Amino acid sequence: MVNTLLVIQAVFFGLCVLIDVSSLLTKGDNREQERQLQKLVSLRDWMMAVLAFPCGAFVVSMFWSLYLYDRELVYPRLLDNFIPQWLNHGMHTTVLPFIIIEMRTTRHRYPSRTAGLLAVCCFGLAYIGWTCWVQQVTGVWVYPVLERITPLARVVFFGAMTTVICLLYVLGDILNTYIWDSHTEKVKGE
Repeated sequence: MVNTLLVIQAVFFGLCVLIDVSSLLTKGDNREQERQLQKLVSLRDWMMAVLAFPCGAFVVSMFWSLYLYDRELVYPRLLDNFIPQWLNHGMHTTVLPFIIIEMRTTRHRYPSRTAGLLAVCCFGLAYIGWTCWVQQVTGVWVYPVLERITPLARVVFFGAMTTVICLLYVLGDILNTYIWDSHTEKVKGE
């Protein structure tokens, strides 16, 4: 999930920069440019809601929970010889603070709860499918924890992880609403 998350974060934050630069360069009198910019803003908001926040929070919480329980399940000591500690934190820790900062500094419009949860579930199922396909082709699970549990436990594990990522989508929606509704009330009350 980490490599996938890094791609999601790179595309998402690249899109954020593109929108910021485009909004600075777009003249207010060109309706077509404004329309194209609004499409990018909608894509950014969708990516934040469905991919960036739920996946970022999921990776950070799951990685460090499993790491604290038994690091060999997710990050064997052997990797310390190849991946420095700062890079490990770059992949598994810094994602969440940056996405929280983005949420706090930019108001995002979330899709309807049903559409958002459906998109998150589709992403989760696609990722589970990819994980199983890699195991089928290579004979190795991409996460060592999956080697140590029975097939039935894997199904339960995948179901639980899909539920967690859906709950994180809802949490992101609630947090975004809380941040921006309270911000709006403060502005009105001044």
